[in-house]
Amino acid sequence: MASLSSVVGDEAGVLRERSFQLLLLANVLPPLGTALLSPVLDSVIEPLGTTPANVGLLMSAFTAPAVVMIPVTGVVADRYGRRPVILFGLVLFGAAGTAVAFTTEFRVALALRLAQGVGFAALTPIIITSLGDLYAGTKEATAQGLRFTGSGVSQTVFPLVAGVLVGLSWRYPFLLYAVAFPVAAVVYRWFEEPATPAAGGDDDRGLREQLDDLRAVAGQRRAWAMIVARGTPNFVWIGFLTYNSIVVVQLMDGSAAQAGLLAAAASLSYALAATQAGRITARFESRLWPLVAANVAMAGGMSLVFLAGSLPLAVPGIVAMGAGFGVLLSLYRSVITGMAPTAVRGSLVSLGEGTGRLTSTITPIAMGGAIAVAAGPLGFERSVRLVGVATALVAGAVGVVCLFLVQAAPPIRFDD
Repeated sequence: MASLSSVVGDEAGVLRERSFQLLLLANVLPPLGTALLSPVLDSVIEPLGTTPANVGLLMSAFTAPAVVMIPVTGVVADRYGRRPVILFGLVLFGAAGTAVAFTTEFRVALALRLAQGVGFAALTPIIITSLGDLYAGTKEATAQGLRFTGSGVSQTVFPLVAGVLVGLSWRYPFLLYAVAFPVAAVVYRWFEEPATPAAGGDDDRGLREQLDDLRAVAGQRRAWAMIVARGTPNFVWIGFLTYNSIVVVQLMDGSAAQAGLLAAAASLSYALAATQAGRITARFESRLWPLVAANVAMAGGMSLVFLAGSLPLAVPGIVAMGAGFGVLLSLYRSVITGMAPTAVRGSLVSLGEGTGRLTSTITPIAMGGAIAVAAGPLGFERSVRLVGVATALVAGAVGVVCLFLVQAAPPIRFDD
C-alpha cells in the first residue's frame, strides 16, 4: 500500500475498507450504460429493424429518464436509506440491459433502455452520496477520485470486450449487463447501510417537510452555484464524444480507429487525474484555484482538439481536457457531498448529478443546431471548429464564475 500511497496520497488505505470496495464494485455498472453501446450501435440497426438516423435513440432513451429520476431517487435514498436504492438500481439496470438481447423490436429495445436509465438514476448519485456519508475531508476526496477512476477503467475495458463479442453476435454485448446480478448479490450480503437518519429509523419528517428542507438548502447561493458548476464539464465531455469521429475523420483525414484511440486517451487521462483528488485536497487550503485551473485545462484542451489540423496536435489537447475533466468531477462531487447536511445529502447530490445528465442530453442537440446554422455562411468544417471551441469556452467560463460565487457565499445554513 506504500507504493500506492505514493501515487494516490496518504488516504490510499481507503482501498482496504470493505464498504468502499463494495461501492467501487457497484460503480462498475453505471458507466456501461452508454460506453458499452458505443461500439455496437451500427451492428444492431438491421436486427432491430431501425435506421442509422434512429439508432441513436438507444442512447437518448437511456440518458433522458435520469434527468427526472435522479432527484427522485435522491429523495427516496434520504428517506429510506442508500442500500435499498442501490440494490434496486443494480437489479433494474442489469435486467433491462440484458433483456435487450432477447428482442428484435426496436420499440421494445427503446422501452428497455428507458427502464435501464431509471436503474442508472438509482446508482451513481447514491454511490457518490454514500461515500460522503462514510468519509470526510481528504479521505472523502480520495474516495470520490478513485470511484471516478474506476469509471474510467470500466469505460475503457468493457467496450473493448463488447467490440469483440459483437463480431460473434449483436446480442452478446448486451449480456454483459448481467454482471449486475452477482454484484447485487454481493452488495446485498455485505454492504452495511451508512449511518444516516433514514438508516437509524429516526427520520420522521413528512415528504413535504423533506422537500421543504431540500428547497431551503438548494436555494442558498453556495448550493445552487455548485449545482450549476457540476453540470458544466458534461458540455465538454459529451461535446467531444459526439464530434470526436467527425473531427478526426473529416477534419483531420484520420480513421475511425484513430478516433477510438483519441477517445481512449481521454478516458485514461481523466481516470489518472481523478486519482489525485485527495492529494489536491490535502495540498491546497482552498480548492478554488485547483478547480479554476482544471476548468482552464479542460476548456483549453477541447479547444485545441477542435482547432488541431492533425492527430499529433490533438493529443496534448485531449490529455489536458481529460485531466481537467477528471479533477473537476471528482472535486465537484466532493464539495457537494461535503456541504450538504446529512438529512438532505442524497437529494442535493442527486440535483447535481441530474444537472449533469441534463447538460449531457441537451449538448448534442444544441451543438448540432448551432453547426447547422453556422454552416451556411461559414461552411461545415469551420462551423464544427467554431462551435466546438465556443462550447468549451462557455462551459469553462460558467464553471469559473460559479466557483467565485461559491467562494463569496456564506456557509450552508440548515435548521434540523
